[in-house]
Amino acid sequence: MNNEILTRDSQWIKSFFNSSKQMLDDIDLLVKNSKPHLNGERFLTDKEVSEKLKISRRTLQDYRTQGKIAYIQLGGKILYKESDIEKMLESGYQKSIL
Repeated sequence: MNNEILTRDSQWIKSFFNSSKQMLDDIDLLVKNSKPHLNGERFLTDKEVSEKLKISRRTLQDYRTQGKIAYIQLGGKILYKESDIEKMLESGYQKSIL
């Protein structure tokens, strides 16, 4: 860069602010999509679990009622340990005999 005076219309300034805005947008997206961990454990909502298992939320409720799936209820919120869901999937895995 030479000794030119930088103004808001300078290409360098425009580029800097566009890059900064993109970086802030990326950080916002990361924060929005991250889930807090408790003692290293990640918890999922019923929506996330039903999407992961490809079942309806009503079927997920039936699994809870039947004791097929572990969950935690805090007030009106139902949460599932991600590790419990993974174990459940692993236990139901059937290997091919071919």
